Amino acid sequence: MNQNINQSKGHFRTALSRLYRKKIAVICIVILIIIYFSGIFAFLIAPYEYTAQDYTNIKKPPSIEHWMGTDRAGRDVFSRVLWGVQNTVIITFVAILTGGIFIGVGLGLISGYRGGRLDSLIMRIGEISSSFPDILLVLILAATLRPRVLNFIRHIEDTYNINGLVKTGIADYVVVSLALVSFGWIGTARLMRAQVLSIKQNQYIDSARSIGASTSRILFLHLMPNAISPLVVSITMGMGALVGTEIILSWLGLGIQPPRPSLGRMLLEGGSISVLREEPWLLIGPGIVVFLLIICWNLLGDALNDVLNPRTR
Repeated sequence: MNQNINQSKGHFRTALSRLYRKKIAVICIVILIIIYFSGIFAFLIAPYEYTAQDYTNIKKPPSIEHWMGTDRAGRDVFSRVLWGVQNTVIITFVAILTGGIFIGVGLGLISGYRGGRLDSLIMRIGEISSSFPDILLVLILAATLRPRVLNFIRHIEDTYNINGLVKTGIADYVVVSLALVSFGWIGTARLMRAQVLSIKQNQYIDSARSIGASTSRILFLHLMPNAISPLVVSITMGMGALVGTEIILSWLGLGIQPPRPSLGRMLLEGGSISVLREEPWLLIGPGIVVFLLIICWNLLGDALNDVLNPRTR
């Protein structure tokens, strides 16, 4: 056991050293850390409230007072971008942790190890779901869930005399997260199942069964650690897709609702020809952040694929 732990530490250190030598990956990690920490601590960093209106500074270009300018309501664009990033951070991490990791990895492990009817059932459900365009199903689910979730939260407010739950935007968080989670597990489950089908043929798995190791021990101590490398790459690259999907939902009006700012909504408001001609900073600020989020996650996924792929070592 100690030898396996030492080997795991050795592989981990080797992977880190290989990743450190990839300058693009390091730059992407630094950019992502800066953006995500800025969003998480938006309540400390943002110089203004995202709803604060200054009628003396309407449609002002970037300045020392307003780094990204102000919008047509006199609101600070930089503050709203920070709060929009916070929404993206919360939704994407909830979706990837619950759907991509918890549900996807769990179902993939069980499907690949158990096989039989359970494997067929899980894979058929995934195939039926993936036969439709993901974005279409997410849109349908988000549009149908929101009124029900909103009514449920209002019922909680009325029943327990809790004020302000709806204003916090919790209904939007729940709806978008559920929509992304519902279809975000399929790719991870397929990848994990394929890895388990290959790994469970090894002799050390048969040895673990012969000495009476429990199913959970075999799954989480023998199978999952040996399938973690492609999983890390898949989840990293999937983060870029989740960010894009969340922004598209907000852009279509099915994501985070006003007055809470969202990057997708800001892109929609700043995407018209008249705005581009007269106030281009309304699109440049959130546009650069969205571009950096998606491109950095994709580049980091490519770098991790090179680092963790045995054929490139």
